[in-house]
Amino acid sequence: MMGKITGAVAGTVALGVAMSTSVQAGDGMINVKSQHSVVQTADKLETVLNAKGMTVFARIDHSAGAEKIGKELRDTQLVLFGNPKVGTPLMLCAQSVAIDLPQKALIWEDEEGSVWLSYNDPSHLAKRHNIQGCDEVLNKVSGALGKFAKAATE
Repeated sequence: MMGKITGAVAGTVALGVAMSTSVQAGDGMINVKSQHSVVQTADKLETVLNAKGMTVFARIDHSAGAEKIGKELRDTQLVLFGNPKVGTPLMLCAQSVAIDLPQKALIWEDEEGSVWLSYNDPSHLAKRHNIQGCDEVLNKVSGALGKFAKAATE
């Protein structure tokens, strides 16, 4: 089932995209170009998340994992984070969204050496989980993710 996305949610996402160098991918992700290395971007993200009262549950270094099996992977790290004050209202809108929580930020280096911070577009999650009537919650999540990404990449 496909959910209805309101203009308010789409507008908030567009505003977040316009505030920094980012690309809204068709795959439901928002990609924000970083001015820093993968490690520096992930460190900055953790700092801002902690300062905003978010819990950082894990930081996974996929490149180090690849190295353990004799493979080479461009620098790639995943940060899992959340806060029940934000996640719970979203789950009350559609409990199935819990499969996509806690939030994740992928920090990765592309083929040209550019570093990106990518995260799930809240409007994509709204579609995926048929979330309706929760514009305020979705706007809050979208705004927070955009601010976290901006702080980590600039």
